[in-house]
Amino acid sequence: MAAINVVIKHQGKKYDVEVDTSSTGEVLKYQLYSLTGVEPDRQKILVKGGQLKDDADMSKLGLKSGQVIMMMGTPGEGGGAIVRPTEKIKFLEDMTEAEAARQVGATPAGLVNLGNTCYLNSTLQALRSIPELQDALAKHKHTSMTEIPQMDLTTQLKDLFKDMAETQFGMPPFTFLNALRMAFPQFAERSRKGDGYAQQDAEEAWSQIVSQLRQKLQSQSQSQNPTEGESAKAGSFIDKYMAGEFSSTLECDDPAAREGGEQPTSAKEPFLKLNCHIDNQTAHLRDGLVSGLSEKIEKRSEVLGRDEMYTKTSKISRLPKYLTVHFVRFFWKRDVQKKAKIMRKVTFPHELDAVEFCTDELRKALVPVRDKVREVRKDEEDVERARKRRKRNPALDELPEEKKERAKKDAKKDDKKPAAAPADGDVEMTETFKTDAEWEAEKDAALLASKKELNALIDPEIRKDEGANQSGIYELRAVVTHQGASADSGHYTAYVKKTGHKDPVTGKIGEEDGKWWWFNDDKVTEVTSDKIDALAGGGESHSALILLYKAITLPTAEGIME
Repeated sequence: MAAINVVIKHQGKKYDVEVDTSSTGEVLKYQLYSLTGVEPDRQKILVKGGQLKDDADMSKLGLKSGQVIMMMGTPGEGGGAIVRPTEKIKFLEDMTEAEAARQVGATPAGLVNLGNTCYLNSTLQALRSIPELQDALAKHKHTSMTEIPQMDLTTQLKDLFKDMAETQFGMPPFTFLNALRMAFPQFAERSRKGDGYAQQDAEEAWSQIVSQLRQKLQSQSQSQNPTEGESAKAGSFIDKYMAGEFSSTLECDDPAAREGGEQPTSAKEPFLKLNCHIDNQTAHLRDGLVSGLSEKIEKRSEVLGRDEMYTKTSKISRLPKYLTVHFVRFFWKRDVQKKAKIMRKVTFPHELDAVEFCTDELRKALVPVRDKVREVRKDEEDVERARKRRKRNPALDELPEEKKERAKKDAKKDDKKPAAAPADGDVEMTETFKTDAEWEAEKDAALLASKKELNALIDPEIRKDEGANQSGIYELRAVVTHQGASADSGHYTAYVKKTGHKDPVTGKIGEEDGKWWWFNDDKVTEVTSDKIDALAGGGESHSALILLYKAITLPTAEGIME
C-alpha cells in the first residue's frame, strides 16, 4: 500500500488524512465521513480535473504530500459525528424471538384463522396500527371485582398486542376470541353449512370492540403543562382520539309543519365513524360522505299530529385524530334472507381533506392551517427538487470556490482598465456566489420560519384538545377489505401502512418508504401503495370496507417535526 499524507480543508478546519493511492475516491469519502460527519453522497471534494468521483483511481490524481484539498458539504438531517455504539452489536441469529421482532424492518406478526375468523384478524391488525392505542393498553390495569380477566375484552386485547410485539410468527387469538364471544354472543353463531362458526361482519366486530374500549380504556392527559384540573382528569381513550362530534339540525319535510310554528331542532352528538353511503351516483369517497351527512327519518310531528318525514343534516364540529370511515356496502336482501354486497367501484384518497364537511365555525379555524400546510409542503418540495437536481448535475453548482477565484481574477483585470461610468448613470451590480452550505442554510431558515408561522395559526381551543385534528387533513393508515359477494361469506384482510423507524435517542420518526403490510390472516406480505388504489371495488375482488385515517403531523412551536 502506497500512502500519501494530505490536508483536507472543510468549513475552516483542517484534517490530516493518509490517502491510500491504491484505493478509490469512495474510500477517501468514508474516511472524511468519520472525521466530519458529512455523508459521502453529500461531499464535494475538489481535485485536479474537477470533483472527486466515487470510482476515481487515487493513484492517477497526482497527489503530493502536504497538498491542501478543499471539501464542501454539510451533514444531512440526523447526520453528524460518528460515535461508538453504547451497546455491543448483536447478530440476528443470536437474538431471542422477541428481540428479532423489535428490529427495524422486522415483519410484524400475523393472526391465525381459527375458523372463519378473518373478519376479526383484519380488524385487530387495523386497530393495532394506532400507536396511542397500544400505549394506552399497555398502561391499562384490570380493576373489576366482578369480571374475571379472561372475560375482560380490554385486558385480553392488551395481552394479545403484547404477545404480537414479541414474535414474527402467526399468533392464535384464542383468549381474545373467547372474550369477544362472551361479551357479544352474535360472534359465537354456528355455521349453517356445517361444523364450525359462521363468518361475521368485520365492521360489526370493529364497532363492538371500539364500543367496549370506550367504556373500559381510560386516557390520561399527556400535556406537559396542563391547565388547572386537567392534569388529573382521565377520560375515555376512544372519545379523545377516535370520536368526533356532529352538529345536526332536524326539520320536517312538510312545509305545513313550519307554517304551523314547528321550528327545526339542533343538537350535538358524538360519532365513532363516518358512513360512506353508496348508490348509483357514488363514484368517490366524497360523494358517499356527503350523502351520509344527510338522512331521512320518520317521526311524529306534534304540530301536524301525524308521522312525517324529517331531514337530518349533520356537519362535523370536532374532528378526531383518528377518523374511521365505513363503506356501507352490505344490505339485507329479503328474497335470500342474507346480507348482499354493493359491488360498485368507489375510489378513495390517500390524503383526505375533511374541512368541507365541517361546521362554519370549525372550518374557519382549520382553513388557515390547512392552506399553510400546503404552502410549506410546496416549499419543501422545491428545496428537495433543487438539491436532487444539483446532486445529479454538479455542474449546476460549478464549484463555488473556483467561481470566487475566477471572479477575483476578472476583478483584477478590470482594475487595470480605466473606469467608465454607465451611460444611464445606474450603479453596476456585481455577481455574488453562495456555497451549498450557505444556500441550504438560507432555505432551511426560511422553511423553519414558515413552520413557526404554521404553528402560530393553530386555533388555541383546538390546540388544547390533544386528540383532535388541527389541520383538517388526514393520511390513510389502514384499510380493512372484503372479498366476495356477501357478508356471510367471502374473506377479509387488512392493509397497514409501514411507519418510519423511531430514533431511540431523539424520539423522531424517520421517513416512510411508502410501502404497506398486507395481513392475510397469518400470512404477512410487503406491498406497494398501488395495491391500495386497487381496493376501490367494482367486483367480487378485495374492496375497501373500513378506512382508518390519521391526522397529519404538524411542526412543533420550535419548527421541529414531532
